[in-house]
Amino acid sequence: MDFTELYTCHYKRLYHISYSMTRDAYLAEDIVQETFIKALKKAETIIDEEKAGAWLSVIARRTALDVIRRERRKAAVPMEQDMLESLGVTTKQNVEQEVESGFAAEEITGAVKQLTGSYRDILLLKIDRGLKEREIAAMLNLNPSTVKTRIFRARKQLKMMVEIGA
Repeated sequence: MDFTELYTCHYKRLYHISYSMTRDAYLAEDIVQETFIKALKKAETIIDEEKAGAWLSVIARRTALDVIRRERRKAAVPMEQDMLESLGVTTKQNVEQEVESGFAAEEITGAVKQLTGSYRDILLLKIDRGLKEREIAAMLNLNPSTVKTRIFRARKQLKMMVEIGA
């Protein structure tokens, strides 16, 4: 059996079968090549050379199914190199920003602990619990303007503590 002749006679049909199953021209070409490689390895099993076309078609279909299953398992989305590099840069920047904001939060928390009791309590009610000045005033039996003044002074002291610490 002449494989060159088999190849020229059946290439188009095998390519059509492969392409109809994969809808990818490059995969279809690869499948046809694999089909002929498999056929070459098992050429001695052909008894009736007139049925070689049907035999090659079956090999092509099964090979196409194998390739489709293999491609589904991969299920990866190709990314351009510049996208990958920019993703790495973005991640590094985000990590650096998170670390810096974590240090800043620790510094502010430490400074809040150093505030006097009345300033610390009012500031924590405002920031941690999200209460409004009127709600804080009602809770602590204070005048709303007193609460506003203490919040202003507490923030001013915090700012000075953080600036000195930096």
